[in-house]
Amino acid sequence: MSFEIVNRKAKFLYILLDKFEAGVILLGTEVKSVKLGNANLRDAYCYFKDGELFIRNLHISEYKFGNRENHDPRRERKLLLTKRELKKIFRKSEEKNLTIIPYRIFLNERGFIKIEIFLAQGKKSFDKRHSLKEKDMKREMDQNERSF
Repeated sequence: MSFEIVNRKAKFLYILLDKFEAGVILLGTEVKSVKLGNANLRDAYCYFKDGELFIRNLHISEYKFGNRENHDPRRERKLLLTKRELKKIFRKSEEKNLTIIPYRIFLNERGFIKIEIFLAQGKKSFDKRHSLKEKDMKREMDQNERSF
């Protein structure tokens, strides 16, 4: 069973620089809900608190077959990384004023749910226009190839 939940707006809003793969602490009903594809990364962001990395606004819908012990859909969750990775992310985010963006949620080969996070730099409006121009040119080229 393979699935992938991607934050598609991240590439439009940010220049993605360094990639990290982090584990995440989830409750049982959250795991079941994520495996059904009921998660949304659109407004999610990562931040440091007491030397640990947390993710906030990751929306995981309540499990449909859960009972009154179901989870809160927008609770903050702790991300699991090595100390070396945490130090590197913290240092780069503070030093270069970068943002930590969760980009995708996936199931690794061992069956664990992982979150791919990026150190990212926000795009200016002219960068966004450039991205849209490239996207339009690619679409036109694809249409021209199909017509031949």
